[in-house]
Parts: sequence; structure tokens; C-alpha cells
Amino acid sequence: IGARLGLRAEQVRRLREAAPLHDVGKIAIPDSILLKRGNLSAEEHRVMEAHAALGARLLARSSSPVLQMAAVIAATHHEWWNGTGYPSGLAGERIPIVGRVVAVADVFDALTHERPYKRAWPVGQAIARIKRASGSQFDPRVVAAFLAVHEHALASAAARTPEQVSQGSDLVGLGALQQQ
Repeated sequence: IGARLGLRAEQVRRLREAAPLHDVGKIAIPDSILLKRGNLSAEEHRVMEAHAALGARLLARSSSPVLQMAAVIAATHHEWWNGTGYPSGLAGERIPIVGRVVAVADVFDALTHERPYKRAWPVGQAIARIKRASGSQFDPRVVAAFLAVHEHALASAAARTPEQVSQGSDLVGLGALQQQ
């Protein structure tokens, strides 16, 4: 997604390494909230939202460029394009591009995987949800880049031969995603 948006190769590499740390602040959130099966109360939601700032503070202490980027991502991956996100209420271009990229990827991942509180959504339904949130929750440019990467991965997967699949190279689509 970052490459499609024109990020330099070094930024894309750093983003790939930093993005998995976006929720590191959840280590400070009680399991009773993280694993709750029902809806969160207002207080539980407030506690859960704290993970973004907590993770950013934890990561910002490092001088590593990857961890510095991870701190930015942790702090901004729940900010909304329209300014109604958290923790700072940033809007539009004030949200760093790496936070905007991870916001889309994180929601897609969360929707398409089972959680204690919900079943996994079909990919098509998750894509439709992301499209609907373009311009409100998500930067429309990032959504367009995400969709282009998804389409490229589908095309790569469709081009696989039966031999590639039987030889274990059924991750061609994933590899295409990683190259984008």
C-alpha cells in the first residue's frame, strides 16, 4: 500500500517492520476487556482506547527508526480522516501517512479474522465496509491503494498453475501483496 502511495523503498521497508507493533499498547489492557465477548461499556471502551497512546509512549523511547515509526503508527492508527478518531482527534493530512495506511490494513485484518467478540467476515464484505468508510474513517487515497493491491493479489492468485499450488507456492498472492 505504501509503495502504491509513492513512499520511498526505505519507508516501505520500515513500514513493513513497524506496522506489526501498532497494538503493542494492548499489553496494558486487562484481558477482561480485550477478550470480552459482548459489547464494551463506555468505561471499558475508554480503557481500550488508551492502548494507542500507551503504545506510542512505549515505542517513542527508542532511537531506532523502525520503533520511532512504530510509535507514530501506534499513536495514529485509530485517527479518522474526518477527525472523529482517537486519541488526538487528528484529521486528514495531519494524520501521518503510515498511520493512515495501517488504519486500513488493521481494519481489514480485524474484520476478516475471528475475534472473541465476533466471527470473521467474508473478504468481500470487509472490502465493502472499507469502501463505505472511505472519506470518513479512511483516507480515500489509501483506500484506493489498498483496493489496487487487493486486485493485484487476486490476479496473481488466479494466475497460479495447479503445479504451483501442489508444490506449495500457493502464497504467490501473499508475495504479491508484500511486494506492493
